[in-house]
Amino acid sequence: MAAPARPWPPPVGAYAEERELFRLLQNMLEELLIHKPDDPIQYMINHLKQNNDDAPRICVLGPPASGKTTVAMWLCKHLDAIHISQETLLFKEILALTREAKMYKERKQKIPNALWANLIQERLSNVDCIKQGWILEGFPENQEQAWMLQSSGIIPRHVVVLYAPDTVLIERNSGKRLDPFTAEVYHTTFDWPSDPLIQQRLVKPEDLSEQEMSKKLLEYHRNFPGVFQIYQKVLKSINADQPSMDVLSQVLTYVQTRHRSAAPFTPRILFCGPPGSGKSLQAALIAQKYSVVNICCGQLLKEAVADKTKLGELIKPYIDNGYPALYWRAASCLNIGERPFGSSIVPDNLVMKILAERLNAVDCMTNGWVLYGFPRDIEQGEQLQKSHIIPNRVFFFNLSYESIMERLSQRRIDPVTGERYHMTFRPAPAPEIQVRLRQNPKDKEENIEKRVETYYRNVKELEDFYQDAFYVNADQDPHVISEFIESCIIKPLPCKKLKSL
Repeated sequence: MAAPARPWPPPVGAYAEERELFRLLQNMLEELLIHKPDDPIQYMINHLKQNNDDAPRICVLGPPASGKTTVAMWLCKHLDAIHISQETLLFKEILALTREAKMYKERKQKIPNALWANLIQERLSNVDCIKQGWILEGFPENQEQAWMLQSSGIIPRHVVVLYAPDTVLIERNSGKRLDPFTAEVYHTTFDWPSDPLIQQRLVKPEDLSEQEMSKKLLEYHRNFPGVFQIYQKVLKSINADQPSMDVLSQVLTYVQTRHRSAAPFTPRILFCGPPGSGKSLQAALIAQKYSVVNICCGQLLKEAVADKTKLGELIKPYIDNGYPALYWRAASCLNIGERPFGSSIVPDNLVMKILAERLNAVDCMTNGWVLYGFPRDIEQGEQLQKSHIIPNRVFFFNLSYESIMERLSQRRIDPVTGERYHMTFRPAPAPEIQVRLRQNPKDKEENIEKRVETYYRNVKELEDFYQDAFYVNADQDPHVISEFIESCIIKPLPCKKLKSL
C-alpha cells in the first residue's frame, strides 16, 4: 500500500484557507471557460486587478406585485450595488441597443429574449457593475431567457424568489403608489409613507387591471418551474406575505451566505464557554460523527503526566499542588485554568508546548480537531495564533448563571467506579451507590461562582479576538445544539463585506 500523502504544514494550509485560494482559482477558471480569451494569462491578471470576486451578483424574481422592486432597491442601497431592471434599461440607460428595444415598446410588441439578454450583458459589462456588483430585478422571466443569460456569461450567485398567494398579489397591485422622484414603491394599506410631502406626490402607476393581473400571474406560474430548474442550486424562495423588514432580513441573510465549496477543508474547531455549558459533550458528538480528534486541554495535561514525558514531568508539580489526588483520578477531563481551590497554575508556555505538539500531530493535521479548555483569555488566544494554531470555526456557548449552578452543583462522583451522576438529571440507581457519592470541590457553589466570574471577565476580549465566531444557546436539547454546530461547520463563513441589518 502506498504511503499516505503528507499533509501541508499548518501555516501553508491556514494561509490557503484564509486567503480562499481555492475559490480564487475556481472563479478564474470559470471566467476563462466562459469568455475563452485569446491571452488567458493576461486575462487572469486583469481579473485579479479587478478584485471583484465578492461583488454581489443577485437576481430578484417573483410574480407581479410581490415586492421585487422594493427588495432590489433596498439591497442596492445596503450593498452599494447597481440596480438593473427592464425599466432602467429602457428609460434610464443610454446603451447601444436601447433605441432598438424602445422601438418594440412603442409598437407595443414583445421585446425578443435575445435583445433583452444583449441589453443586460452590455449594461453589466460596465465598470460600475463589475466593481460594485449588481441586483437584477425581474429577469429572467422564463427558461429561455435564463439560458441566454448563462450563454452570455451572466451567472448570478444568489437568486431570490418572492412568493405570496395570488389573492394577496392582486390586492397589492390595486393599492400600489409610486414616488416619481425616487421611484420608491408604496402601498395605500401596507406601506403608506409618514411624510406628507411624499404622500402628496405619489401617483398611481399604470398597473394591470385585475383581469390582466390574473393573466400575468398565470403566465408566471407557467414559466417559473423552468427558471427554478436552472437556478435551483442558488435559489431561495421567501414568503413576501409578511412584514417588509422580515422579508428584507431573510433576503439579506441569504445573500450573505456562501455556497458550499469543493475546496479541501480540515475542521479546526474551538469551543469556548462557561463551565457546565456542554462543551465536552458537543466535542464528543462532533468527534464521533466526523472522525476529528477530540482534545480537552486538561485531559492532555493529564496524559502528559501519566506518560512521564519531559513536559509532563515539568507540569507534574503544578498538578500535584493544584488538584486533590482523588478527583484527579476520578475526573475524565480537567479544564486548565479552573483551579479555584489550588494555589498553583500551570504556566501558559508549558501548556502551549504540549498543545502545539498534539495539534501538529499527523492525525490532527489530516482529520482536523475540536479543542476546548483553551484559550481562556486574550493572551492565550494570541499565543495560539503565534504558534500558527488558527481555528476555522469558533463557537461561544451561552448559558445562564442559574442553569450553570443547577448543572454543576448537583454533580456527584462515585469514588469506586469513577461514574458520574447528577442529583436531578441522573441520580444514582441504588441506595448503596447514593451513600458513597462525593462532590468534587470545584463543583461547590462558591467555587463555581469564581470560575464563572473568571470566564465572563475574559470572554469579551476573546469574542472580539474571534470576530467570525458563532454563538450557541447552550440551554437546549444537546442534539439540537449539535445540529446547529454541524450546520455552521459544513457551510462557508458569511461574506464579511456585506453589512447586516
